[in-house]
Amino acid sequence: MDTMVREFAGDLAKIREQKPLVHHITNFVVMNETANITLCLGALPVMAHARKEVEEMVGFAGALLLNIGTLTPELIDSMLVAGRKANELGVPVVLDPVGAGATKLRTDAALAILEEVDIAIIRGNAAEVGILAGAGGEIRGVEAVGKSEDMVSVAKSLAVREDCVISVTGPEDIITDGERVAIVRNGDAMMATITGTGCMSTTITAGFAAVQKDYFKAAAGALVAFGVAGEKAAASSQGKPGSFHAALYDAMYALGADAILKEANVEIVLPVEA
Repeated sequence: MDTMVREFAGDLAKIREQKPLVHHITNFVVMNETANITLCLGALPVMAHARKEVEEMVGFAGALLLNIGTLTPELIDSMLVAGRKANELGVPVVLDPVGAGATKLRTDAALAILEEVDIAIIRGNAAEVGILAGAGGEIRGVEAVGKSEDMVSVAKSLAVREDCVISVTGPEDIITDGERVAIVRNGDAMMATITGTGCMSTTITAGFAAVQKDYFKAAAGALVAFGVAGEKAAASSQGKPGSFHAALYDAMYALGADAILKEANVEIVLPVEA
């Protein structure tokens, strides 16, 4: 585990040095938040949604993020076009299936993306992941209000089926590639008091995926980094959501490799060798 945590810290340093472009096709509710947290991470955001430019834009990107939070048919088309181009270019694609299961449009869009695009990482909450895995999960609006009893098994099955990394955020985050499992216990309950923290975690995941081609390590490192930043923000905001929102940007911006090395709270479970 210590070796992997050192890699997480090293990946954060790489992001700050390389400043990869993260191409977002994302939802309108959190566009400002995700752009800002990308900058605070040390990467560069671009929000390019138009069908006629997404192929060109993804050619400049270190990672492509697809977030289905505020869908239109035109946006789905742009996501599919951009995703296929990213696959052609070897650019990792991170999917955030916001509200999958809440409506037929969202569920069908998520499934269509999985069918037509090779996804590197799916980052969602327990209910969204449960829906995509076929294990169920209750969605009210776009928030998870129910989850499978054994989320690790559900996430592993989806990872194997889709040949990608599954990253499930919640009180304890679960990351798996179908064999390896990471349980991240960093973070704070204040992160649930403002809108967009799930989408921010996806953005940070895309930033890490732009510099770390082992997407299991990228997804785990991203949630450790965001969780540590959340803890620091909560400590300075005195339980007030508005102050926490601003403090979260500050904490992410100020986060150093040393904080990850000292404060990472992650359990790595490796497969047992035969």
